[in-house]
Amino acid sequence: MSILIFLIILLVLVVSHEFGHFIVAKKSGIRVDEFSFGFPPKLFGVKKGETSYNFNALPFGGYVKIFGENPDEDSMNGPDKNRSFVNKPKYIQAAVLLAGVVMNFLVAWLLLSIGFMSGLPSSLGSAPAGSTIQNQALTVTSVTPQSPAEVAGLKVGDKLLKLESKNSSSDTPSVESVRYFVRQNARDPITVTFSRANSTEQVVVTPKENLVEGAPGIGISMDIIGTLKLPVHQAVWEGLKLSSHLVVATVTGFWDLIVGGINGTGNISSITGPVGIVGVVGDAAEFGFIYLLSFTALISINLAVINLIPFPALDGGRLLFLLIEKIKGSRIKPQVANVANMIGFGLLMLLMVVVTYNDIVKLL
Repeated sequence: MSILIFLIILLVLVVSHEFGHFIVAKKSGIRVDEFSFGFPPKLFGVKKGETSYNFNALPFGGYVKIFGENPDEDSMNGPDKNRSFVNKPKYIQAAVLLAGVVMNFLVAWLLLSIGFMSGLPSSLGSAPAGSTIQNQALTVTSVTPQSPAEVAGLKVGDKLLKLESKNSSSDTPSVESVRYFVRQNARDPITVTFSRANSTEQVVVTPKENLVEGAPGIGISMDIIGTLKLPVHQAVWEGLKLSSHLVVATVTGFWDLIVGGINGTGNISSITGPVGIVGVVGDAAEFGFIYLLSFTALISINLAVINLIPFPALDGGRLLFLLIEKIKGSRIKPQVANVANMIGFGLLMLLMVVVTYNDIVKLL
């Protein structure tokens, strides 16, 4: 079921992204030859007008084949050259390239707005003035890899109800009381009672020394989380604010990853690929539809940011080429641009293979 949900999410986000390219290209008078979900081989498709709409076998992306985006003699000087991407003004080319990213942002905004209208899980400290957080509970917001909490099976979204050791217990846990309880029982097994997906469960964890700033810990971050339900106008505004915040957070995360890769402190194992995302999708679905909606919005923001990276084969790489052409006052040789994009695509596929391998290793 998790795989099916993941494929549906991927279908929605990829189609949205490519539809952005597609509709702006069409409205700009550019010929669009193909709109495909997934990568070849082709499973089935239909041709409507001049465009073929295809569903391919490898469901890890999608693409729109725009006439002249990878320029050749026919697109530059052929009979349909006036409808070629490469012969359009630079601002139109940039608009077509940016349209996919904009669509991903709009999808995230829409999903988060719907979430706020329906009741979105929110931190007590982040609620807008005058709003009310309902069903408040101390909730796990992150789990440290290979920590006692992860080994025991605690997950993000678990609501902590009670902590017990052989000498004491805490029936109304708060962030501070949990930290104090763990420090006081640093060498003893602790039974943690929590709720997950409307069921009550228990795990036993033993604190680990020096896990949190020199103090014992079990490897979780916590916050008071509840349900925030807003009227339509306020939900749309808060959805926009949260989407913008996610963009900033995602850009910061990618920047830290790139800097870490340059100075040797980065770790590719921290990147999650398709296999890992399937697992996270399953966890989100287990916690409910609204959690899944929020996670889909997060993936959409990630796709937007990734596509803006100035790397060949990505939208950001093509935008970089446009900027170079604008500065130098002439086109980059088509052969150079096409080879750069092919190499970039190959490297991205290699990265996907490595990340997927790491995902599989984590499961073993």
